[in-house]
Amino acid sequence: MGKRSRQRQKNQTAGRDNRDNAGWGAGYADIVKENKLFEHYYKEQGLVPEGEFEQFMDAMREPLPATIRITGYKSHAKEILHCLKEKYFKDIQELEIDGQKIEAPQPLSWYPDEQAWHTNMSRKIIRKSPLLEKFHQFLVSETESGNISRQEAVSMIPPLLLKIEPHHKILDMCAAPGSKTAQLIEMLHADMDVPFPEGFVIANDVDNKRCYLLVHQAKRLNSPCIMVVNHDASCIPTLQIESNGKKDILFYDRILCDVPCSGDGTMRKNIDVWKKWTTSNSLHLHGLQLRIAVRGVEQLAVGGRMVYSTCSLNPIEDEAVIAALLEKSEGALELADCSAELPGLNWMPGVTSWKLMTKEGQWYSDWSEVPSGRHTQIRPTMFPQKDPEKLASMHLERCMRILPHHQNTGGFFVAVLVKKAPMPWNKRHPKLRKDMSSSSAAQTGGSPAASTPSGTPHLPENAIREQEVGGPKGTIDGEAAGEAPKGASVAQEATAKQDGVCGPPPSKKMRLFGYKEDPFVFLTEDDPVFTTIQSFYDLSPDFPKLNVLTRTHEGKKRHLYMVSKELRNMLLNNSERMKVINTGVKVWSRNSDGEEFGCAFRLAQEGIYTLQPYIRSRIITVSVEDIKVLLTQENPFLSKLEDDAHAQAKKLGMGSIVLKYIPNPNNPAEPQCPIQLCGWRGKTSIRAFVPRNERFHYLRMLGVEVFREKQGVGQKQRDGEKEEKDEVRDEVEKDAEEEEGMAENEGELDFDNCDENGSSERKTDSCNQGTSS
Repeated sequence: MGKRSRQRQKNQTAGRDNRDNAGWGAGYADIVKENKLFEHYYKEQGLVPEGEFEQFMDAMREPLPATIRITGYKSHAKEILHCLKEKYFKDIQELEIDGQKIEAPQPLSWYPDEQAWHTNMSRKIIRKSPLLEKFHQFLVSETESGNISRQEAVSMIPPLLLKIEPHHKILDMCAAPGSKTAQLIEMLHADMDVPFPEGFVIANDVDNKRCYLLVHQAKRLNSPCIMVVNHDASCIPTLQIESNGKKDILFYDRILCDVPCSGDGTMRKNIDVWKKWTTSNSLHLHGLQLRIAVRGVEQLAVGGRMVYSTCSLNPIEDEAVIAALLEKSEGALELADCSAELPGLNWMPGVTSWKLMTKEGQWYSDWSEVPSGRHTQIRPTMFPQKDPEKLASMHLERCMRILPHHQNTGGFFVAVLVKKAPMPWNKRHPKLRKDMSSSSAAQTGGSPAASTPSGTPHLPENAIREQEVGGPKGTIDGEAAGEAPKGASVAQEATAKQDGVCGPPPSKKMRLFGYKEDPFVFLTEDDPVFTTIQSFYDLSPDFPKLNVLTRTHEGKKRHLYMVSKELRNMLLNNSERMKVINTGVKVWSRNSDGEEFGCAFRLAQEGIYTLQPYIRSRIITVSVEDIKVLLTQENPFLSKLEDDAHAQAKKLGMGSIVLKYIPNPNNPAEPQCPIQLCGWRGKTSIRAFVPRNERFHYLRMLGVEVFREKQGVGQKQRDGEKEEKDEVRDEVEKDAEEEEGMAENEGELDFDNCDENGSSERKTDSCNQGTSS
């Protein structure tokens, strides 16, 4: 056995060496991009215009082009766009790789302000080709610092159709990996002069591990208005907020419902779909997709918008779900006409007829044809509406299907729903005796739990009163909320037995999976922590102290975070209803050395743009040359600063400082956006506390080259071989900032070079990459 085992190991090693030495493009045998069942199914459905099916299939077999999106709400967006156009795009437009000529990247015609770009290069070529190493480093670095997102083109469509305003309350129901969530946050912060918009984004995902990828994506944008939660979207809790001293139900102005799907529109990047695709995938998912969509419209405010989207082309997952939702709504919902909203985008209107096919090849065009043995897999809602009048009133042609060969994209489906009135089932009061409700409320010290018949969509009773009757508020649906107050189930059981009255079933305890999160503890206005912070940084009187939180009940507070007042309201009123993974932006970190200088907390770079408007001291105004010195040298002496900054620094005592650059409109050669950096004033020196990728970002804006050459494929690094090319690279690579490498226990992550389509676990030093729609 030992000899055979050694021989097997030798053969495996030899095979691996052959792959490694075969060049950067070599790898495992390509997956055959053929699926006869897929071709037969979509030919029969007639979704592709006549005469275009071969083009459609050819496009599906081609690799997906790389697309990038510049972060829109950052004031640096124009500078990054200028850097891309003038430097990186010019360098790559004349290249030829593997016989393929690289075309100059072009802006997506339908995306506003040239903020999204695509090229004919695939992601694999960008990652692996030595000729594109500089461009790849730029993409990775800027992605990590939150200034660009590598995102599939069609994935950018749903947030645009939501028409986000800064005051909107937004729910992203199935948010991981978070590229669309990032767009929502950007739109919320459209006005950079407002550090705390009135609106917020709640980003939810059912997968606990993927929630941490979501945290990583959201953290890049440093917003105090994002909360990541971990729930099943089909029964996501109904939340309550305090309004004018009364408890009120939270209804969302905008909901993004990007549901789990079979993903056959992603075949160009997820080539596993070719061999795994079968018609049963969509049959299994239809019910879940409809339940999630129903739960979404229940929580949508009247007048609000919900975008339903999938990366599948299958009508069972697309029009069938929308049609079932419209029929259930009895006129409360309508499809919005978005034909004029994204000029330049090519799309096909939704279809009004389709058929079902089993994986054995059996076709059904009506529910009446389905044998009773298949009634558990095939449901009536999967079939098109037969009543011509009802079908016409649905306006399914307003749905949008994006086909890959029309604009060299992935496949996608999107529909925009507008809520005109409360859902019809919200108008029916649950059959619950008043004395039972009051008894339950008395025992729980709170509001009673309403119930609905099994299998019927439900919404809190006070939502009914609020929208239909306008009566008193305050009743919460215990089952919808995921967890009833302690003692509620006991009360319900006891009262149900009285007089033989049939009461609701006992509320189930919400099961929490994954990591146990640290608590979110808000500070009081008179917390002793604020005493030194207030005097050291001279905070303005309007600084919202109540919005500051920490992640520990006991011991010293390591980090202080800030959220908007709306999210504070949410956290305080729903701590028992929802599992919060992360929220808030870090604004201060404890620094033991700082106590002797007057304040134990130093500023954190993540929250500097949120916090700086309230800081009135410890600010040094710097020039472009000063920033270059601070970002390329480890601990420069104060004398290395220009005279003006040097004089300001000398007036300040030791401790944390803000380094502020104000653009000069009379000098267009310099960056035309404000820059704010956290720093430390030492005894004779000064330094910037900025993470590595953010340093690279600012240096690129200032025209400093930060490219780091990689060693050749398979070449091992030996002691003494490492040489730096110039002073910039030498100093930047030395940066061992605690901002970058600190493994915190407050639910934050430290990822390195993880892109938009990654999947991650909660680790501090690694990033496992995968693919996701």
